[in-house]
Amino acid sequence: MAHPLVIVPGIGGSGADHWQSRWEAALPGTLRIDPASWDEPELADWVAAVDRAVATSPAPPVLVAHSLGCLAVAHWAVRTDGASARIAGAFLVAPPDPAGAAFPAAAVTGGFALPGGPLGIPATVLASTDDPYAELARSAEVAAAWGAGFVELGARGHVNAASGLGEWPEGLQLLEDVAATARREAGPPAA
Repeated sequence: MAHPLVIVPGIGGSGADHWQSRWEAALPGTLRIDPASWDEPELADWVAAVDRAVATSPAPPVLVAHSLGCLAVAHWAVRTDGASARIAGAFLVAPPDPAGAAFPAAAVTGGFALPGGPLGIPATVLASTDDPYAELARSAEVAAAWGAGFVELGARGHVNAASGLGEWPEGLQLLEDVAATARREAGPPAA
């Protein structure tokens, strides 16, 4: 991987069987956010955790977010001056719909919502056709509103450990494609 990664899990922090945890273990130099409120998520805490991880990265990273982590990244992007210069891109997998019936009450209480308007960062939203936390059409609308690319994954549930993806090699290839696009768009390194 040409860019370092920052893992931004959803509620609970993605356990050992989650593809995010497996990627973190397999890819040296990968960082993970560290909010104090994993199980009772507070938006300000999560946004600050994203900011700390990006600041700690030795080079502009690709943010690899899942579920509620996607909303944390989106809020970080719209609240951070110069966010696009600080990261190489964002890989936003299975963002939940805060208006959906399955959206966690703890996340509502913690201030999680969809930020409006473009994120101002290079981003790609990936969504499943049978995600219980967001309908595919809604995920496509969110991607368009955020100014992000969109990838339909087929039937993968919430794209989590329960989906049985293991190390999710297909996702890792998609991440490589997103990172390669970020490198091309950034142009050659300055001399």
